Formats: sequence, C-alpha cells, structure tokens
Amino acid sequence: MAHISDLRASIYSYLDIHSVLPLKETVLSEEFAALFVGDGSAEGDTTGVAALYRMPSVREFPAIGTPANVVNVPVYGQPISSQVQGQADAPSMEITINFNAEDAQEIYLLEGKQVTFRFMMTAGPITELDSFKATIDQPNTEFYFVGRIEAILVNPSLTDATTATVTISIQSDFVGPATIASA
Repeated sequence: MAHISDLRASIYSYLDIHSVLPLKETVLSEEFAALFVGDGSAEGDTTGVAALYRMPSVREFPAIGTPANVVNVPVYGQPISSQVQGQADAPSMEITINFNAEDAQEIYLLEGKQVTFRFMMTAGPITELDSFKATIDQPNTEFYFVGRIEAILVNPSLTDATTATVTISIQSDFVGPATIASA
C-alpha cells in the first residue's frame, strides 16, 4: 500500500493542524510527517497551544495546490493575447465547515497564528487518533504546508445547517504528494 492508486468517488479527506512550525525553511515530506505523530506536544511551539487538531466537520474543500500565476496581456493588432508570468501573491483558501461552537473552540485558539497543515486523502475513514500515528493501514496521499488561519466567519441559515467559512493564508510551498501508508 502507498498512495491511492485507483479512481473512485468516495475518498475521505481531512485537514489536520499542528501548532508547531517546521524547524527549517525547506522541509521534506518525512520531516513534516514527523510533526503529526503523537499527541502534539513538541519543542518549537509558537502559539502557546502545542497540539494536533483536526479541522472539524469539513463540508467543502477547495482545490489544494499553488494556483497558476499567468496573466493574459492583450497585444495591439493581434487576435490572440500573450500570456506572461505575473506577480505571485500568497495564495489563500476557504474551507467550509458545519459549525458547532464546541467543536470549533480549538480552531479559534489558532486564529491569527502561523501553523502547519496536513491535507490527507484516504481510501476509507480514519479516526483522528489513528491519523496521528507514524503509519496507517490504508492507502493515503498527503500534502503539507505552513499557513495562518486568518478568519472564521459563521454563516447562520434558516433553511440549511449553520456553517462557517475558515480562511487560511498559505505561507509556504506545498510539499507532496506524500504518504504514510504502511507497506
């Protein structure tokens, strides 16, 4: 077992958060994976809440990765515009969760703090405790990045579940795809 290697409609997705940042600028996937093993207590905590968390009740994930940095530039007298590389702004993503104030308390503690994220896709459901082990017994694929939870906006609704939009700014390159599947 290793990465998910077949096409299927049902892939389980999780966003795990660690309050400790990688110790150096350029990090390998194995070093990121080591941060997510155990109970979360580790040296280097910059938030005061050293621990591992899982984004609760995720309803919708955005595309994961660095967006294309291409700008279309019209050329006078030409029917087709040119494409050039534009200025790269730090990407951000918005994740929609089913809002439960009790479940979201830990996420509020991390708002405005730089943390490490792990986006994991697995072939089947996995508990939070099992996902914080060194290996798991099913195919999975992971991406790691450093970011900051910038805002948590609650969206009350009279006809649907109350949701919240969690805005995350991406502050590093994405590392992955990687896997922690046992052999």
